[in-house]
Amino acid sequence: MRDLLAASLFALASAPLMAQAATPAASSPGTHTYSSPLGFSYAIPSNWDVIDSQRALPEAKEKETLSGTGQTEKKGMACTQLSFTARHGDPRSVIDQVVLPLDCPSQPLTGDDLPVLGTGATKGIKQNFDIGEPLVATYTLGTHRLWAERVQGTLKGQTDMHYTIEISCTLLSKAAVCWLTMAADGASLADFENATVTLDGDSPAPLVPAAIFKQ
Repeated sequence: MRDLLAASLFALASAPLMAQAATPAASSPGTHTYSSPLGFSYAIPSNWDVIDSQRALPEAKEKETLSGTGQTEKKGMACTQLSFTARHGDPRSVIDQVVLPLDCPSQPLTGDDLPVLGTGATKGIKQNFDIGEPLVATYTLGTHRLWAERVQGTLKGQTDMHYTIEISCTLLSKAAVCWLTMAADGASLADFENATVTLDGDSPAPLVPAAIFKQ
């Protein structure tokens, strides 16, 4: 199973940053909150536009099918849920939440597989970005271990478009989850890192603690 989410992250991260217009989702005052029956929630400020993920993921799956993707990638796309997507600002920053339910048939996942899941996204990003050397960190939130990576990138063909690309992945009791941002500015990166998550009933906490990436 470790290859499935990595393959799906590859496909989703390979999509152009300035994707098609999308339908805003409803939000509660102050935040957009996604609560999953798989045991977690994620909340970002309400000034982000939340995308209709039910439309976005089928389009990504269709794109991968037409491109002749291998069987592992196709299986990964079939199992994966793009459960939360948000856009903000101009130039546009992006946050994606990608979920792989653990009842998807394949080999079991362990915490040691988290780097494999995360680096699947980096491979896709390289198709659209020139990126630098990544910074990698591991940390815990409550009872959960998380793996994170941050890298600076420039959009290919647009050398003035600089982004911080950051991903954080964890393994829950019912799913593997990765949150990915392509942040065009420091405020958008802070929104991503300070977003409140709850994981399998643990106390709410910011997704990425301050200063975990040592320069």
